[in-house]
Order: sequence, then C-alpha cells, then structure tokens
Amino acid sequence: MIDEPLLGPRPGVGESVVAVIADIVGSRRHHDRHGAQQILDAAIDRVTADSGLALQPFRPTVGDEQQAVYPTIASALTSILLLRLILPNEVDCRFGVGIGAVTRIPTRDVSIPDGPAWWAARAAIDRVHALQDRTIPRARTWVVAHESANEVTADAVRWANAYLLARDELVAAMSDRTRRLVYGRFLSRTQADLARSEGITQSAVSQALSSAGASSLLEGLQMFELT
Repeated sequence: MIDEPLLGPRPGVGESVVAVIADIVGSRRHHDRHGAQQILDAAIDRVTADSGLALQPFRPTVGDEQQAVYPTIASALTSILLLRLILPNEVDCRFGVGIGAVTRIPTRDVSIPDGPAWWAARAAIDRVHALQDRTIPRARTWVVAHESANEVTADAVRWANAYLLARDELVAAMSDRTRRLVYGRFLSRTQADLARSEGITQSAVSQALSSAGASSLLEGLQMFELT
C-alpha cells in the first residue's frame, strides 16, 4: 500500500480536487475493443483495491473514456502510474489531469459531473493528444490547473508536466514483466517474492528494476508537494 504521507490532507467542501479523464490509445483501431475494455476495467479494479487513493475511482462514461477524482495531485499521479504499470502492452491509456473545484449538475435521473476541475482535465487530455500526434509520441499524461485553483502555482504545474514527460518515456520503454516488477515494488513486495511470482532469479529482478529506473520513479513521486 502507498504510504499515507504522500496523499496530503483530504479536501473540504469547495476546495480544489484533482479530476482525471482517461481514454484508451488507438481504441478505434484496436482489433478487440471489448477485450481491451475488459482488461482496463480489471486493471482499474486492481489498482483501486491495492491503493485506495481515489475519492471516486475510475468509472466509464462514453465510449472508452473513464473519469476519476482524487484528493491531491500526488494521489492522482500515483494511481495513474500504477495503472500504466499494470496494463499490458496491448492496452495503453492517456490521462488528462485537471485541478480545480468539482460540482454536479442535477438532471431528471442523474447528476452530471461538472466544474473547473473537469474543464481543466479536458484541456489536459487534448494537450496529450496534440503532443502524441506531433512531437512526443510517448506522452501519455498532462496536468492543467484551472485559474480558480489559486493554491497551485503555474511553476508547480510546469514542474509536474516536466516530470511526467520523463516518466512516460521510462514507462513506455519497459516490458510487461518489468512493469509488473515495478508495480510490485511500489506496493512494498520484496524482490524475492517478485522473483518467485515471475519464475526468475532475485538477481534478474534487481537488474530489471535498476535498468528500468524504478527508484527514480518512486523518488519522483515522494518529492511531490503540490497539494
């Protein structure tokens, strides 16, 4: 389980939270869209059970899109990383992260999520699409803070996005097995335990984690203080 100090305080009424929009990369070209969605749903369930970081875990909305809400930027970026690590190569996701207030618009049957955090998240995922299509094909995550989120500075958002660009490159370069190993280490599983589950030696686990930059990923998360 992720250490509690990483989370920061829970937001109060009217305070900024972190909304996240996710979609499957290349879903329209996927040979098995139904299967890809099932894989994603199972991965979301596992990350939710293993971390417990979300105020609202990812839920499907329209098409292949999922939406979630987190109390802090650190908890959101941690969950996104865990989800990317647990997904297999054939199912990859983009994430738009928006900081701001969240409201709900009542309708006849349900209430619709709305507010500055969602507007920012939509702008963020549009930015990821643009980066991926133009100059940074491995970009998968972006953060936008709505102008009403006064507690989050523009510099803090720039630092977060600089970190995410580097993080996305590291994760994209990993094999399925290496990502599983990094996921396990984030959940404090020992190298010996991971070696047994993968049917490899502990030395092979150590080498894989070292070459993947697992320690850098974890240290980067622990340094976040944007809440």
